[in-house]
Amino acid sequence: MRKKTALLLLFLPIGLMAQNLQLLYDFGKDHNYATTTLEMFKPDKWGNTFYFVDFYYDMGPQKHPSGAYMEIARNLNFWNGPLSVHVEYNGGLGSFPKPLPSTERLAFPINNAWLIGADYGFHNADFSKTLNLQAMYKHIVGKQESAQMTAVWGLHFFKHKLSFTGFADFWFENNAANTTSTVFLTQPQLWYNFTDHLSAGTEVEFANNFAETQGFIVRPRLAVKWNF
Repeated sequence: MRKKTALLLLFLPIGLMAQNLQLLYDFGKDHNYATTTLEMFKPDKWGNTFYFVDFYYDMGPQKHPSGAYMEIARNLNFWNGPLSVHVEYNGGLGSFPKPLPSTERLAFPINNAWLIGADYGFHNADFSKTLNLQAMYKHIVGKQESAQMTAVWGLHFFKHKLSFTGFADFWFENNAANTTSTVFLTQPQLWYNFTDHLSAGTEVEFANNFAETQGFIVRPRLAVKWNF
């Protein structure tokens, strides 16, 4: 599962809307499949809205979609200053194959999660370097109450020809043994922007106790992106 990579800046100029479609191929162990991500970010007079939707393609030899995941977030800010109220929803659906010789799959929900907290943003004069820090209360439906800390960054170099973007999340969640564990996830991306629309690059996932995996993992990916 991927997470957000767009900026959640509350103070970008109103009218600057960003939307992109990414295609990523995962070379991680037991994760040789493609993912598409549709992202949208739009500021307005009251703050900004961000969402992304992932589809994972690893069902059968035809590589049909096998799962989907969505996050949607709202930063509320109608005052001057870098601090905003942050509200977010996460949820989705996954599947896995039954043991052979069965060709069927079993579906499972990615538990609904609701988050509320504060977002504090930093930027330089031309917005080529940005950082957002978030501290949130997190309610995962069917699990314990939790807290999450998030950092989202964007660094652009050489007249925006090269971009280094990403996020890092840290939270607490019950694991399969029903004990509380810490979860860490970061997915930095490095893009070369051929034009204002077309980019190519890489993403590497670093995770600890994330989703179905216990312990630390590294999953490299190749990616292309089209900015609408």
